[in-house]
Amino acid sequence: MTDRNLPHGRDSLTDDLLWRGLIQDSTGLDELRELLDGRLATFYVGFDPTAASLHVGHLMQVTTARRLQLAGHRPLLLVGGATGQIGDPKESAERTLNPPEVVAGWVQRIHDQLAPFVSYTGANAAQVVNNLDWTGEMSVVEFLRDVGKHFPVNKMLAREVVKARLESGISFTEFSYQLLQANDFFELHRRHGCQLQYGGSDQWGNITAGVDYVRRRGGGPVEAFVTPLVTKADGTKFGKTEGGAVWLDPQMTSPYAFYQFWVNADDRDVTRYLRYFSFRSREELEELEKATAERPQARLAQRALAEELTTLVHGEREMAQVVAASQALFGRGELSELSPVTLRAALTEAGLVHLPELPDVPTLFKESGLVPSLKEARRVIAEGGAYINNVRVADVDHVVSPADLLHGRYLVLRRGKRSFAGVELQK
Repeated sequence: MTDRNLPHGRDSLTDDLLWRGLIQDSTGLDELRELLDGRLATFYVGFDPTAASLHVGHLMQVTTARRLQLAGHRPLLLVGGATGQIGDPKESAERTLNPPEVVAGWVQRIHDQLAPFVSYTGANAAQVVNNLDWTGEMSVVEFLRDVGKHFPVNKMLAREVVKARLESGISFTEFSYQLLQANDFFELHRRHGCQLQYGGSDQWGNITAGVDYVRRRGGGPVEAFVTPLVTKADGTKFGKTEGGAVWLDPQMTSPYAFYQFWVNADDRDVTRYLRYFSFRSREELEELEKATAERPQARLAQRALAEELTTLVHGEREMAQVVAASQALFGRGELSELSPVTLRAALTEAGLVHLPELPDVPTLFKESGLVPSLKEARRVIAEGGAYINNVRVADVDHVVSPADLLHGRYLVLRRGKRSFAGVELQK
């Protein structure tokens, strides 16, 4: 997976990363430029298995890994079988430690989820590494002598998250996390010739500690940079919806819901998201930004980003189903052609009610939440604004039969052009 004709066209890789806003801090921009633009480097980025799936908050790091590999550099994707059992300190409270066997299962799941983003073949083939391979075999004495000796406690105490936890309390377990991550950089440098680490800006203290540790142990030169934390203009947390986190695992967040997350991105955010996550060229993105500014109601940028990322994460087939569902729900396609999984996912996003039997049509519309009362339901039907499975219902006394159910259990209700909901007949 090498493309030295970089997707950004006229700029160097470093220039492109800067234009996209992907470098917030670095150990030295000149040194970074020399490393990324002057030769092929081995780099690493880490993912701790703290859940059964990665989520969209991880996309900044996995798409950046893809971007660097496309430029010819070699990725080491570290899944923290060791650090995942410890937990990086957070400002609020001590983390709950997950059982080792649970963490081990999550390591494998995350390993599989990284596959769509990088190539495991070719001259710069990506490699997944697990820090349990070298951390697990160390004794306590070895860790304290060989690693701990190189870390001044005053520097460790200066880390912002540690200072925030000093009054409420922080265990030695979480306090030592920085040493484990720093040792990862040293081991990857020693074993694989790794010259670069990057991560989110909240990891800056850990990452620079790793750079310093490699140098103290006589290694190097090594460099590092951090990407900005992704934020939302309305102040809510990126990657969160009313239903919770937006996961990359299709069993935890459906491809349809994943697509809708990006389609619903705020106009104030979407240009920035495109630069962060899209692999379109600078010229293409600038044209798209201009078209979006001229016709914001068309949501051109949101749709472009949603289609690109859904295809990347879930594949072209799922992407085609998602687009078909989006069109069919609004009467521009055949509902019967949607798979049961896609249809249910789309209706769940819209609002899916479960009924033990099929009532009359006004009751269906009231129970679905599309209208507040039976009186309003009858009015909507009489005025021609009620649809069942994209067929207009003109008779308030119309009876829905089991033969009308999609896949034997679903109905799609629509009021007017844009408001729809789903009904699932419980069996």
